[in-house]
Amino acid sequence: MSFHRFYKTWFDHLRLLVNQLSQAPKPPTTQEHHDALHHLVQKAMAHYAEYYCVKSLAAKHDVLSVFAAPWSTSLERSLLWIGGWRPTTAFHLIYTESSIMFESQIVNILRGLQTGDLGDLSPGQFRRVSELQCDTVREENAITDELSEWQDGSGDMLGLVCGGIADGKMERLGRVLEKADDLRLRTVRKVVEMLTPQQAVQFLIAAAELQFGVHIWGLNHDRRRSDVINQ
Repeated sequence: MSFHRFYKTWFDHLRLLVNQLSQAPKPPTTQEHHDALHHLVQKAMAHYAEYYCVKSLAAKHDVLSVFAAPWSTSLERSLLWIGGWRPTTAFHLIYTESSIMFESQIVNILRGLQTGDLGDLSPGQFRRVSELQCDTVREENAITDELSEWQDGSGDMLGLVCGGIADGKMERLGRVLEKADDLRLRTVRKVVEMLTPQQAVQFLIAAAELQFGVHIWGLNHDRRRSDVINQ
């Protein structure tokens, strides 16, 4: 199966997982509820791990195609950082969701009622998220610098008639992509580990809905552009 076809199947399955996450008991009131949420979070994380595993194999076969992500819309490609989403997006998502939920339940929170959701993050959780964000920014910058070095060596492309040079350049690009994907997956895993199962479910739903929304917006834009060109 080509990665393009795999991605479509994987994306459709992600929708099913989000439906399951959305139907999970919130807030959990029994141990059974907690176990169910934990199982769903692990299931979603396994789904993301599968994506990066298959993507890595595809990149070894054709790194340029995977880097260019032809299965994405033009809008999605414009937002890519080294073949995927920027890892620090996860932190912007947490802060945004936390703020929205906090404001919607501020009366109950001021009364001392704990909601247990992303609007109820503890000071310790905020501190750990902030520390992880700083670490992730540093890793992002280091990988970006590595890609810049690869691009700065574009003069070597004049010698691509020599197979050894071409193979070496592609292998190096593949390593940069692998580092970026590793950081993406590690970031999500670490964020989820900092959250309660209920908060992790909400975070994963928000992340997937953002992905769905950008994809649909991109599809609509590409269709309108195609209609104009074909007129």
